[in-house]
Amino acid sequence: MKARTRAIIGVSIMSAVLVLYFVFVGIRAVALLGSGDAIAIVMGVAMLVLPLIGAWALLREILFGSQATRLADRLEAENALPEEPVSARPSGRPDRADADAAFPKYRDAVEAQPESWRAWMRLGIVYDACGDRKRARSAIRQAIAFERQDLRA
Repeated sequence: MKARTRAIIGVSIMSAVLVLYFVFVGIRAVALLGSGDAIAIVMGVAMLVLPLIGAWALLREILFGSQATRLADRLEAENALPEEPVSARPSGRPDRADADAAFPKYRDAVEAQPESWRAWMRLGIVYDACGDRKRARSAIRQAIAFERQDLRA
Protein backbone atom coordinates (compact mmCIF):
# COMPACT_ATOMS: atom_id res chain seq x y z
CA MET A 1 0.00 0.00 0.00
CA LYS A 2 1.39 3.40 -0.98
CA ALA A 3 2.29 5.91 1.71
CA ARG A 4 -0.22 8.38 0.28
CA THR A 5 -3.04 5.83 0.50
CA ARG A 6 -2.11 5.01 4.10
CA ALA A 7 -2.06 8.72 4.95
CA ILE A 8 -5.48 9.28 3.38
CA ILE A 9 -6.92 6.31 5.27
CA GLY A 10 -5.37 7.55 8.52
CA VAL A 11 -6.72 11.07 8.05
CA SER A 12 -10.16 9.68 7.17
CA ILE A 13 -10.28 7.50 10.29
CA MET A 14 -9.07 10.29 12.58
CA SER A 15 -11.54 12.73 11.02
CA ALA A 16 -14.42 10.28 11.52
CA VAL A 17 -13.45 9.71 15.15
CA LEU A 18 -13.19 13.47 15.70
CA VAL A 19 -16.63 14.06 14.16
CA LEU A 20 -18.07 11.34 16.39
CA TYR A 21 -16.45 13.04 19.39
CA PHE A 22 -17.98 16.37 18.31
CA VAL A 23 -21.43 14.76 18.18
CA PHE A 24 -21.12 13.34 21.70
CA VAL A 25 -19.71 16.60 23.06
CA GLY A 26 -22.53 18.51 21.34
CA ILE A 27 -25.15 16.29 22.97
CA ARG A 28 -23.56 16.82 26.39
CA ALA A 29 -23.26 20.59 25.75
CA VAL A 30 -26.96 20.91 24.91
CA ALA A 31 -27.84 19.03 28.10
CA LEU A 32 -25.65 21.42 30.13
CA LEU A 33 -27.20 24.46 28.45
CA GLY A 34 -30.66 23.21 29.39
CA SER A 35 -29.77 22.65 33.05
CA GLY A 36 -30.35 26.27 34.10
CA ASP A 37 -27.25 26.31 36.33
CA ALA A 38 -24.89 29.19 35.49
CA ILE A 39 -21.69 27.14 35.71
CA ALA A 40 -23.22 24.33 33.64
CA ILE A 41 -24.33 26.84 30.99
CA VAL A 42 -20.80 28.29 30.76
CA MET A 43 -19.42 24.77 30.44
CA GLY A 44 -22.02 23.98 27.76
CA VAL A 45 -21.04 27.06 25.76
CA ALA A 46 -17.36 26.12 26.04
CA MET A 47 -18.18 22.59 24.95
CA LEU A 48 -19.84 23.99 21.82
CA VAL A 49 -17.10 26.52 21.01
CA LEU A 50 -14.09 24.23 21.45
CA PRO A 51 -15.30 21.63 18.93
CA LEU A 52 -15.93 24.43 16.44
CA ILE A 53 -12.31 25.50 16.82
CA GLY A 54 -11.25 21.87 16.42
CA ALA A 55 -13.37 21.49 13.28
CA TRP A 56 -11.84 24.66 11.83
CA ALA A 57 -8.32 23.34 12.55
CA LEU A 58 -9.16 19.95 11.05
CA LEU A 59 -10.55 21.52 7.86
CA ARG A 60 -7.52 23.78 7.59
CA GLU A 61 -5.14 20.82 7.86
CA ILE A 62 -7.09 18.77 5.33
CA LEU A 63 -7.06 21.72 2.92
CA PHE A 64 -3.30 22.19 3.42
CA GLY A 65 -2.69 18.48 2.79
CA SER A 66 -4.85 18.52 -0.31
CA GLN A 67 -3.12 21.59 -1.75
CA ALA A 68 0.35 20.26 -0.94
CA THR A 69 -0.47 16.92 -2.56
CA ARG A 70 -1.81 18.66 -5.66
CA LEU A 71 1.40 20.68 -6.03
CA ALA A 72 3.57 17.59 -5.44
CA ASP A 73 1.56 15.76 -8.11
CA ARG A 74 2.17 18.63 -10.53
CA LEU A 75 5.90 18.49 -9.86
CA GLU A 76 5.85 14.73 -10.35
CA ALA A 77 4.00 15.11 -13.66
CA GLU A 78 6.65 17.62 -14.75
CA ASN A 79 9.37 15.20 -13.60
CA ALA A 80 10.64 17.99 -11.33
CA LEU A 81 10.64 16.38 -7.88
CA PRO A 82 13.88 16.57 -5.87
CA GLU A 83 16.07 13.60 -6.66
CA GLU A 84 18.70 13.77 -3.94
CA PRO A 85 18.24 10.78 -1.67
CA VAL A 86 18.52 11.44 2.03
CA SER A 87 19.51 8.25 3.79
CA ALA A 88 18.17 7.43 7.22
CA ARG A 89 19.84 6.10 10.32
CA PRO A 90 18.57 2.87 11.91
CA SER A 91 16.45 5.06 14.21
CA GLY A 92 14.66 6.48 11.15
CA ARG A 93 16.13 9.96 11.54
CA PRO A 94 17.69 11.41 8.39
CA ASP A 95 21.45 11.33 8.00
CA ARG A 96 22.63 14.87 8.79
CA ALA A 97 25.40 14.88 6.16
CA ASP A 98 22.96 13.90 3.39
CA ALA A 99 20.48 16.50 4.58
CA ASP A 100 23.11 19.26 4.67
CA ALA A 101 24.26 18.32 1.17
CA ALA A 102 20.71 18.46 -0.23
CA PHE A 103 19.76 21.95 0.98
CA PRO A 104 22.07 24.35 -0.90
CA LYS A 105 20.75 23.50 -4.36
CA TYR A 106 17.11 24.05 -3.37
CA ARG A 107 17.78 27.05 -1.14
CA ASP A 108 19.73 28.68 -4.01
CA ALA A 109 16.82 27.98 -6.38
CA VAL A 110 14.43 29.77 -4.01
CA GLU A 111 16.83 32.71 -3.69
CA ALA A 112 17.17 32.89 -7.49
CA GLN A 113 13.39 32.68 -8.04
CA PRO A 114 11.76 33.86 -4.80
CA GLU A 115 8.24 33.84 -6.30
CA SER A 116 8.43 30.40 -7.91
CA TRP A 117 6.03 27.97 -6.32
CA ARG A 118 8.02 25.10 -7.84
CA ALA A 119 11.24 26.19 -6.10
CA TRP A 120 9.45 26.61 -2.77
CA MET A 121 7.70 23.26 -3.11
CA ARG A 122 10.94 21.42 -3.87
CA LEU A 123 12.57 23.11 -0.86
CA GLY A 124 9.62 22.05 1.31
CA ILE A 125 9.89 18.46 0.08
CA VAL A 126 13.61 18.39 0.91
CA TYR A 127 12.97 19.88 4.38
CA ASP A 128 10.30 17.22 4.98
CA ALA A 129 12.58 14.41 3.81
CA CYS A 130 15.20 15.67 6.26
CA GLY A 131 12.74 15.70 9.15
CA ASP A 132 12.40 19.48 9.53
CA ARG A 133 8.61 19.59 9.55
CA LYS A 134 8.30 23.22 10.66
CA ARG A 135 10.38 24.56 7.78
CA ALA A 136 8.79 22.09 5.37
CA ARG A 137 5.29 23.34 6.18
CA SER A 138 6.42 26.96 5.93
CA ALA A 139 8.03 26.41 2.52
CA ILE A 140 5.01 24.48 1.25
CA ARG A 141 2.69 27.26 2.45
CA GLN A 142 4.81 29.70 0.43
CA ALA A 143 4.51 27.40 -2.59
CA ILE A 144 0.73 27.27 -2.23
CA ALA A 145 0.52 31.07 -1.95
CA PHE A 146 2.70 31.65 -5.03
CA GLU A 147 0.83 29.03 -7.03
CA ARG A 148 -2.45 30.84 -6.22
CA GLN A 149 -0.89 34.07 -7.47
CA ASP A 150 0.12 32.32 -10.70
CA LEU A 151 -3.45 31.10 -11.20
CA ARG A 152 -4.86 34.60 -10.69
CA ALA A 153 -2.43 36.15 -13.16
